[in-house]
Amino acid sequence: MLGSGGREHALAWKLAQSRFIVDEGGTLYASPGNPGIAQYAQLVEFELTDHAAVADFCAGSGVDFVVVGPEAPLVDGLADLLRAEGIAVFGPSKAAAQLEGSKGFTKELCERAGIPTASYVRATSLEQARAALNRFEAPFVLKADGLAAGKGVVIAETRAEAEAALEDMLGGAFGEAGAEVVIEEFMVGEEASYFAITDGSTIVPFGGAQDHKRVGEGDTGPNTGGMGAYSPAPILTAQIRGEAIQRIIGPTVRALANQGTPYVGVLYAGLMLTDEGPKLVEYNCRFGDPECQVLMVRLESDLGEYLYACATSSLAALPPPKFSDDTALTVVMAANGYPGTPEKGGAIGGIAEAEATGARVFQAGTALEGGKLVASGGRVLNVTARAPGVAEAQQKAYAALDRIDFPGGFCRRDIGWREIARAKG
Repeated sequence: MLGSGGREHALAWKLAQSRFIVDEGGTLYASPGNPGIAQYAQLVEFELTDHAAVADFCAGSGVDFVVVGPEAPLVDGLADLLRAEGIAVFGPSKAAAQLEGSKGFTKELCERAGIPTASYVRATSLEQARAALNRFEAPFVLKADGLAAGKGVVIAETRAEAEAALEDMLGGAFGEAGAEVVIEEFMVGEEASYFAITDGSTIVPFGGAQDHKRVGEGDTGPNTGGMGAYSPAPILTAQIRGEAIQRIIGPTVRALANQGTPYVGVLYAGLMLTDEGPKLVEYNCRFGDPECQVLMVRLESDLGEYLYACATSSLAALPPPKFSDDTALTVVMAANGYPGTPEKGGAIGGIAEAEATGARVFQAGTALEGGKLVASGGRVLNVTARAPGVAEAQQKAYAALDRIDFPGGFCRRDIGWREIARAKG
């Protein structure tokens, strides 16, 4: 398994329970991993950008199946190289991974396939972008075309804010990701995340969640990679889930197959629930983070079986995966300074005490220094609890979190607030 974040810790925890490991004597390797992942996998060191090193390790260690956690290696074509070496991969090809790698690519695919999404304009210069603003009303949605670690989206309330943001984007604030921008209409509604896995033809629904993207309580402040999530999301009714498969995910999978670039892996559809039905906000070509954590805590089926079936075009042979009816809720503990410049090196204690409550603590941005666990990234820990309802899951997650000793970190105290308010009427 490739990756080093909280998402990968959750995947490693679940993959370690697979029959491939438990019953059939398989070995789970992870690179680069983190101290939490090391509890479930043998860590190996190589740069994920060095595709040849990944392939060489697989060949030398008898690895016949690779799960790619993060998006960057997929967009960079790692899956293509591994498949060419005869190694099964859970993750899309470089061509199919453009669904996340290029927002413009996805918009054009949606247009061709009749997939409901926001109207848009692509621009590669400030002059083009300014002219495109004339086609929209405030607030303006501005997106860097490429990968920007979940931070390449700006919602500008005024024309002046939009122009300033476009100057930043096209001026290099997001590096190559901002060489092109997509300007979209602002869609009114509530956002939710819906997941499906596919082997390129068969599509299997894989749960829903709601993320909390903004850094501050009450959904205020700048966007982040995600400050917490819960699953299931009751707002994703059976009707909405059906529409998402029929009108959005299904046409996407068929369109990619028809153009000779079948999609293999997980499709994470960010949905806006509008008065006209669900519309696509954007796709991710990996499990979300922190959505993956709550999905894995609810999943009762063998994760390894489903991911391997995707990689080997045999998904149709499996029954639908089973998820607990309970709610899982995760709270992100981030390092002070996030999402700007996070403080690194802060000592972390109390994880065993937190997990003694029944919660699960997934490590995201951690490292060992002198045998001590310290913060090494922006989002550091994901404290995850499961209970029959969202209010109880929230209570359990924060009770566990309060046992953690991490003075250099902070969290939101309102994860799940919208659903709790709805339940109260």
